[in-house]
Amino acid sequence: MTELEKPSKAEDEYFARQEIERRKVWASEQMAKMATEEKQRLRELHFMKCPKCGMDLATIDLHGVKIDRCASCNGTFFDAGELEQVISRGGGFLARLISVLR
Repeated sequence: MTELEKPSKAEDEYFARQEIERRKVWASEQMAKMATEEKQRLRELHFMKCPKCGMDLATIDLHGVKIDRCASCNGTFFDAGELEQVISRGGGFLARLISVLR
């Protein structure tokens, strides 16, 4: 009787562990999917909105560099690398000002 029970118990344990692992994988996939969806939702909610007042941003050209400007509060916002591009193209005053701020 014990010989018959052992393979059955071991088999039940094996399948139980397999089911637990399958559910863990499924749960982590669901969490990743929700994180991606939340990130997209936040992007759609905040994209091209002023971080100061929340109004829409407009893209303007400054010395050949596209920057974002708020029509409501006049805030000017630079993406990564844009300030350096404006400085290199604008020359003089901007370069001195930035060197003082650094």
